[in-house]
Amino acid sequence: MMYAGVAKTNRPVRMDMRSDTVTQPTAAMRRAMAEAEVGDDVYGDDPTVNALQDKAAKLLGKEAGLFVATGTQSNLCATLAHCQRGDEILVGDSYHIFRDEAGGAAVLGGVMMAPVLTGASGAMRPDDIAATVKPDDAHCAISRLLCLENTVAGHVQSAKTINEMAAVGRAHGLAVHLDGARLMNAVVKLGISAAELVAGVDTVSLCLSKGLGTPAGSVLVGPADFIRRAHRIRKLVGGGMRQIGVLAAAGIHALDHHIDRLADDHTHALRLAEGLSKVKAIQVNPEAVETNMVFIGLPDGAADGLRAHLAERGILLGGGKKQIRLVTHLDITGDDIDLLTEEISHYFA
Repeated sequence: MMYAGVAKTNRPVRMDMRSDTVTQPTAAMRRAMAEAEVGDDVYGDDPTVNALQDKAAKLLGKEAGLFVATGTQSNLCATLAHCQRGDEILVGDSYHIFRDEAGGAAVLGGVMMAPVLTGASGAMRPDDIAATVKPDDAHCAISRLLCLENTVAGHVQSAKTINEMAAVGRAHGLAVHLDGARLMNAVVKLGISAAELVAGVDTVSLCLSKGLGTPAGSVLVGPADFIRRAHRIRKLVGGGMRQIGVLAAAGIHALDHHIDRLADDHTHALRLAEGLSKVKAIQVNPEAVETNMVFIGLPDGAADGLRAHLAERGILLGGGKKQIRLVTHLDITGDDIDLLTEEISHYFA
């Protein structure tokens, strides 16, 4: 994603703005992990894993859940459980499944991907989805699955938008999967329940290790028969783990305590965007900030110098030449936002 060009530093890290994946477990989360009751999950014997799977499924309004190591593994298990070799996935051309998961569905499952144009908000136009579905023709792959995403580069997809896209897929006989890596950011922003937001899709991947702040893990949810297929695929791709209740306990703690606090990350991102919008040398649009991401446009040749300058001060930024993404998370405070704004402002003064 955004690894190239990341400045290195030997100084202590004061602030890491590269992603919300860099969050550290809180003291309370570490206690929950240390005290977790565990068993062998391959045998289905880990009570904490089972509790997390049930909790996530209920939260998202689906029948069953499956705890997996990563969001990429979750999406891979989902796509291979939905599709057979020679099938086709329709997916947004800017979505993680298409761009950032090493083509796993094609490499491991023989499943093609058909990208659909996404707009500035991250949504696909229903007409474009319909036009991408293949006809019943021996020359074509079989269109089998529509993959959505929420949020997309920080942009929230409303329930109306999700349902409109899903409806087109269903009308053409497609199953619908949603990559919900930052789904709870959308839930908090919209002020609706997670179940309501994903009611129109069949399966959902919920990442626990981004804004929710766990060390690792995602939960895939959907119909019980689908989860049984996904469980087999998890084993196939090497995802069978043992006493992972220590990780599942972090997930339970996150779902209990870290959802509502995502509003703080959104507030910090907007505050950062408003502050940086006053720096004439760069381009920042506060009105475009919906959740926890701020994108700054930079003058030609400025990115590497800015990264190096901030790295020497213990502040890490992600990659990019013309644009850099700044991501707020639970380890970023209001004081951090003020410091970062001040440092960037001084650099371009």
